[in-house]
Amino acid sequence: MADTERTLALFIDFENLALGFQGSRGGRFDIGRVLRRMVEKGKIVAKKAYADWGRYSSYTEALHEAAIELIQIPRRSQTGKNSADIRLCVDAMDLAYSKEHIGTFVIVSGDSDFSPLVSKLKELGKHVIGSGMQPSTSDLLRDNCDEFIYYEDLETKPTEVPNLDPQVPEVKRKAFTLLVEALTALRRENKERLWSSMIKDTMKRIKPAFNETYHGWRTFSSLLEDAQQRGILTLETDDRSGTYVVASFGEEKVAESSAPDEQRRRRRRSRGRRGGSRRERPAESRETQPANGPDSSPDSGPMDSPSESIPRTYDDEFIPWPDE
Repeated sequence: MADTERTLALFIDFENLALGFQGSRGGRFDIGRVLRRMVEKGKIVAKKAYADWGRYSSYTEALHEAAIELIQIPRRSQTGKNSADIRLCVDAMDLAYSKEHIGTFVIVSGDSDFSPLVSKLKELGKHVIGSGMQPSTSDLLRDNCDEFIYYEDLETKPTEVPNLDPQVPEVKRKAFTLLVEALTALRRENKERLWSSMIKDTMKRIKPAFNETYHGWRTFSSLLEDAQQRGILTLETDDRSGTYVVASFGEEKVAESSAPDEQRRRRRRSRGRRGGSRRERPAESRETQPANGPDSSPDSGPMDSPSESIPRTYDDEFIPWPDE
């Protein structure tokens, strides 16, 4: 059956991210890149970002659209950084103690000051994921997290559906693209058995408005069957529950289809080696033929040219012809 869905809380130290972007050529911070990866891991139930938003007003609209709660931390000192750090830690610990159903905490920062927070959350049995800019991330924080994802490693290229007919309607093309994106996300999370229910849950986390009926299928199983007919994936049926399980897709499916060809080539090479051994056996039998066979008897008739004494050989065995 499908694994229990994770419940995540997301905390963003925006002051730290801003410092990281100042020293890089990565452009503007894109919260969408972070959220797309985190919804692959589970359901995000809390999203908070901490900063003096008067200084970062150009980001507030995008963060609001992503339903992130903006926590205003006025800048009272030259840096104002410690105030944001303390508030983030207090809120994270409050959720850890009061909301037991939240099992995963995501800290978007590279600041080593959060390492004690990570240790305490792990002590409470929480799974901690870190994310930050590579140049400005502390090794101490990175190594203390259960997982750490560099912002630069978050994918930005659009998902492509292999072998999809250009004539497929756009409404179905979008559904197939979302399907492949969900399958890729589950594989990235090391899910070996891709149950149909697990796939649909992931698709709805990525795009909450997804509904297979809107895209032209009566059931989600019909969508999977159509995807198999179009060569996007390969389905299996679970023996116990009777539900669909995706066996392979994309590059996995290509590797799977090429495996029988490789097996046939190996069998041909094996048959060739066995055939060569059979051709050598007659020579071996001649070498082991007894010397007193019918052709080697001294009483055999004379040769056509008796004047010459010609040695007679049986491969490696030498038998002289008797003198007359």
